[in-house]
Parts: sequence; C-alpha cells; structure tokens
Amino acid sequence: MITALGCACFAFGADRVVGANATLDIEPGARSAALGSATMAVDGDYLGLYSNPYQLANVRYAWASFSHTAYFEDTQYDFASAVLPLGLDQGLGIAFSRFGADDIPYIKEGEPIPEGSDYNTLSIADWTFSLAWGKKLFNRLDLGVSFHGLYRDMDQTGWGFRGDAGLRYRIVQEFYVAGFLKGWTSSAATWESGEFEYSSPEFYLAASYSLPVPYLYGKFSAYWQGAGMFHREARALDFEEDESQGGRLWDDPVDWLQGGRGGIEFAFDFGLSLRAGLGSFTSLQSVTAGAGLTIAKFLQVDYAFESHPVFSPVHRVSISVSPYLFSHNPRPEPARVSPAAASAVLAEEPEAAPGTEATAPADEATAPETLEGAPESETSDFSQPTQKSTEVGDEVLEGAPAGGTYWEED
Repeated sequence: MITALGCACFAFGADRVVGANATLDIEPGARSAALGSATMAVDGDYLGLYSNPYQLANVRYAWASFSHTAYFEDTQYDFASAVLPLGLDQGLGIAFSRFGADDIPYIKEGEPIPEGSDYNTLSIADWTFSLAWGKKLFNRLDLGVSFHGLYRDMDQTGWGFRGDAGLRYRIVQEFYVAGFLKGWTSSAATWESGEFEYSSPEFYLAASYSLPVPYLYGKFSAYWQGAGMFHREARALDFEEDESQGGRLWDDPVDWLQGGRGGIEFAFDFGLSLRAGLGSFTSLQSVTAGAGLTIAKFLQVDYAFESHPVFSPVHRVSISVSPYLFSHNPRPEPARVSPAAASAVLAEEPEAAPGTEATAPADEATAPETLEGAPESETSDFSQPTQKSTEVGDEVLEGAPAGGTYWEED
C-alpha cells in the first residue's frame, strides 16, 4: 500500500512533455531515410530497430550495420546495430548510438573573452542502447518488442527509458500492414537536478506492398507510415506557424493522412536499388532520395539525401555486413505451407474402398529397370512416365541413339 502510494505521488509530480527521449525518434538507416523515414513499413533495414522490431521474425543470417550522419553545426549521429537469428522464426537485435557535438566553445560567467582560439570547449551527447526481439507467431503474423535506454551528458546528466511493441500482418503474398505502440511503458527521463519527465504512449499504422516486375528485371515496392493516432502533433516543417496541425484520425481523417510519410523503391535483380520519398505529405520540401548497392552477397551500402524547408540538407550513409555470408552461400528459402493448404492436400488424397487393401508397392519384377551406376535422383522418380530399356548387345536398333541402351515410353 505504501509503495503504491509512493509511486502515485511520484507520477503526480512528474512533468508531462512532448518528445521525452526524442533522440530515439531520429532515423538512423540510410535506406529507410531515403523512403521518407517510413521505417515501420520497411523490412530488412536492421538499423531501424527503434521502430521496427517485428522484422526480426524473418532474420536468416547475422548482420552488423553501421551508419553515420553529419548535421548542421558539426552535430554527428553514429549508429551501430547487430542482429542474430534464433531459429527459423525469431531473431534478436542490439543497437548502440551517439548523437552529439564536440569542441563547443564556452566562456564561464565573469571571465573575459579570450583572444584567438584560446578558449575552453565542451561536448554534449546522448548515448542510447537498445535490445529488440521478434518472433513469427503464425504463418502471417509477426511480433516485435524492444527496450531502449538513454544516457544524456549535457550541462547536467540524465537517464531515460522507453519500451515499444509492434505487430505486422501479411494480408496477401506481398502486402503487409503493421501497428506500432511507441512507449507502452511511457517514455520517461530523469535529470540530475531531480526533475522527472515523461511522454504518453503513441500508436502508429504502416503498410507496404511489393510487386515483381520481370520486364524490368526487378521488384517495385511502396511504403507508407501514418501519423500518431492518440495525440495531435506539430507537423509545420517551415516553422512559420506555432500550432498543432496534426489532427487525430477520428477528428480529421484527411489531416491525419496528410501527416503521414512514405516512399517508393525499385530493386533490380543485379543488386541496385533506387529510392524516393517524402518525409511529410504536407510539404514537397521534405523530399528524400537515395540508392543502395549490394556489392557482394555479404556487403550492402546505402545512401540517402534528405531535404528540409529550413535546415540544410542531410546526407546519410550506412553499410551492412554479414559474417556468415562472407564464407557461406545463402541457404535456400524454407518452404512454408499454411495449415489450410495442408488440410486441402490431405482432403484430396483418395481413400481405399471398404473391404479392400491398399495397393502394395511394386516389386522388383515390375519396377522400371535402372542404369547401372546412375545417381539415385535420376532413377527413383516414379512420377515420370514408365520407361523400359531394351538390351540389344552390340547391335543398335534403327533410329535409336548409340550407346547400347534404347529408351522408349509405353
């Protein structure tokens, strides 16, 4: 009782803010960034574990990924992640990042302005650590859960925490819809001064669709990610207005749709991918573009360009390496048969008539003869038409190929 009362008093004294631990919302991956940062809809971008943990359900090989982004005023964002398959239907991912700036000049209060470059400098940075897990629950449904910790080193230190969860469902072969609950634990941060902040949970929808284009030797994909559904959010990228413009779905569906983001991608079979997108459907000045190249089966490089109505453009580069594929060939895709399909196949199998015995396998006298020394795969396929061989000794039948054995179909 006392513990519950203490927690209630602590929560009552917390400050509700917008964007606590906002560093966790920065897009790290170049591929997703080139697609308008519609990360929740993109599969296979393992730098997007912040908002797409359910993609780990389909991890087949270990991958290590790195990205670097240079923002204005020498602000740097470095991100690294690693994913590991835990079997056919689940995977584990970890991620580290640093977002900050170094060599910032400062002058203590009361000190004179130094001459030249003889001044003190400081650094500010946010450090994050993430752990994510994904699993395929059914043939069409993927689950993902992630937890994030943040350490902030500024004029005072601070700690933050957030837990996320998401689901993705395959409607048809290449059409997916996803739901992502950001901050189901709430996104909380505490400061050295004793101040405590938190942000309420938010829910997002996303979708993706892919279509093979054999004529162009590749595949076309489209990605969409909606705005938050629980709260209004500011989406005025030009900063000319200081007001909330993001209507909720049930308040203003059109405004909510305009607050989304998305992109398109065409991946050629030889390893080149071309991408374009919008970081916000409310502004054409939020255009994004980029490309990706699979240099080898174990090495992928991606680049993204992101424009902004006010700030300078951002260039983002990321690289992914698979230690397993460096020394092994890709494994064949596992065959997946849905329970409904398996039941249909079993239902089509004929049943033996009452009072009769099942047909016994053919004995050696009736089985087709095989070539001596031939591989088993070439002699054991009884689904082919029954064939027989005619030994002719040294003579060759008219019209038969040379070699001593003549094959004809019954």
